[in-house]
Amino acid sequence: MKRAGFTLIELLSGRIIGLLAVIAIPKLTNLKGRAQIAAMKSDLRNLVTLEENYFAQSLKYATATDLPARTSCRQGIPCRPSH
Repeated sequence: MKRAGFTLIELLSGRIIGLLAVIAIPKLTNLKGRAQIAAMKSDLRNLVTLEENYFAQSLKYATATDLPARTSCRQGIPCRPSH
């Protein structure tokens, strides 16, 4: 005897998978943005540390004229923007 349709277990498992998807998808959608923000915060902390080390050595904070000149550029990107 053949039966048509779904069993109760199949229906419930489908509901559970759907519910888990509804919960998980919003959490994963802005994962890239949060990772970028975390990387920016880390970069800023590193910049603060470098600035404080420079200040400890020279008793002044770095300005744009204190930066060393770049001697090599990457893949055709100019070292300094032309104005």
